[in-house]
Amino acid sequence: MKKAKLSRSAPGSADRDVGAPRLELVLLLLIFLCTVLPGNAQDLRWGGDAEGGAPYLLPDPKNPRRIIGFEIDLMEALAKQLNRKSVFVQNQWDGLIPGLQRGSYELAVNGIEITDDRKQQVSFSIPYYVCGEQLSVRAEENSINSLADLKGKVVGTLKFSLAHRLLEQTKRDFGGALEIRSYENQNNPYDDLTNGRLQAVLMDWPIAIYYSKPNPKLKFTGAIIGEMQYGIAVRKDDAAMLKQVNDALLALIKAGELRRIYDKWGIWNEETDKLFTRLAAPEQKGEALAEFTQTVTAKLTWRDRLKRYAGYLPVLLLQGAPMTLLISVLGMALAIAFGLMLALVNLYAPQPFAWLARAYVEVFRGTPLLIQLYLIFYGLPNIGIRLSPIVAAVVGLGLNYAAYEAENYRAGIQAIPRGQMEAALSLGMTRGQSLRHVIVPQAMRLVIPPVTNDFIALFKDSSIVSVITMVELTKVYGQLAATYYDYIGAGILTAAIYFLMGLPFVRLARWAENRLATDKRVVTTTKKSWLGIGAKPV
Repeated sequence: MKKAKLSRSAPGSADRDVGAPRLELVLLLLIFLCTVLPGNAQDLRWGGDAEGGAPYLLPDPKNPRRIIGFEIDLMEALAKQLNRKSVFVQNQWDGLIPGLQRGSYELAVNGIEITDDRKQQVSFSIPYYVCGEQLSVRAEENSINSLADLKGKVVGTLKFSLAHRLLEQTKRDFGGALEIRSYENQNNPYDDLTNGRLQAVLMDWPIAIYYSKPNPKLKFTGAIIGEMQYGIAVRKDDAAMLKQVNDALLALIKAGELRRIYDKWGIWNEETDKLFTRLAAPEQKGEALAEFTQTVTAKLTWRDRLKRYAGYLPVLLLQGAPMTLLISVLGMALAIAFGLMLALVNLYAPQPFAWLARAYVEVFRGTPLLIQLYLIFYGLPNIGIRLSPIVAAVVGLGLNYAAYEAENYRAGIQAIPRGQMEAALSLGMTRGQSLRHVIVPQAMRLVIPPVTNDFIALFKDSSIVSVITMVELTKVYGQLAATYYDYIGAGILTAAIYFLMGLPFVRLARWAENRLATDKRVVTTTKKSWLGIGAKPV
């Protein structure tokens, strides 16, 4: 009777192993359905990057869970004019146009310059702001007053900006005698200028007002360079939305609402004055600029600094950490299920299918995860497949790590003596039954350590999904760091949260490994029972 019980326990154990991936796939399907359901028809969804910084979009220094900026005020006024509700959608800045084209939101608004190349991709509203580029240097620098003085210098700017194009043209005029360093964030160039890594920074005038002018170690130099116009991007095929946006902007301009917003943020200028047709006297000029400058430049005591760090925790734990945990667990579940299938196909399927499995492993293991995410999120809509950001993140991580898991399982299965498969087949078991009840359960115990390592690696790689509009832990850290100029304190807290979230899974893996090692006698007895070893003759 004991042997019979052991024999029956093996199929039940294997059934649970096979059923688990099914449950995980069902959970993934439920999340997909929840995320792709249409939102409120009255919402005006628009995309921007909160990590871009002041004065466009940024987390409120007083309450980092709230996004502020003159473009937040602009879109709230625009949505009110259209009798709709403004809904901000986070997206990486260089992915705003692709996100608009794939339908993630109706409008893209984040200091997007109206240029001929962008007009080929999207339609633009009438300009809502006009400005030029401003050179900044260190306070003691007196030899740089224009672009002509930059020869042989090291200059920083934002990538994909008008300033970057101006510097590239200047570099060509100099015969290459200019080093240009491009940055993702607008505060980092000024940090490097302050620290002596750069000799000048060229940025949009509103950026310079917020990040250069308040710094006593820096100063403006020379006149405004060039001119650019910011516009609201609309999909090419959405002529009705473009007309509504233009009519609403004109109404706000004529009512003086846009000037009031720009005065509040201290960025009203002569260029915009020439653009607007009707102006109104401002009530309080620069109140937002003064408040922002006072907050980020204040000298903090240790008590104030610790209080600020404590204020980071709700944002990191409630906004970033749950999303990181969700996409990591679901991504690893997909990787484990699909990786096991790839390993079995590679080892036991007919040759053409085995070749395909090996090719999959080599392609996904040999190409960057970032490129794969771009292809899944921005490339698949071109063939009619549109995934929500969370599903694209889970699928991208899962498919990438499935290649690594397939190699782990292949090594684990091949570590089982071949005689066990031969003995099982000789006793009348099918190959599928042999794998399910004899080979795979033993291989799973062997691969626990490498699978755990891969999960920790996937957990950290989840930070990459911010490029497809996901706001996870690393993205929240970037927003906080850009708002407070605090990369050390916020960075240490973020790293600690990653570490603490990963510990339970490491502990769980060690417990499972020890438990299976302790139960080795039961596994061996079960294996013998299936192979007919030690059975009493009838």
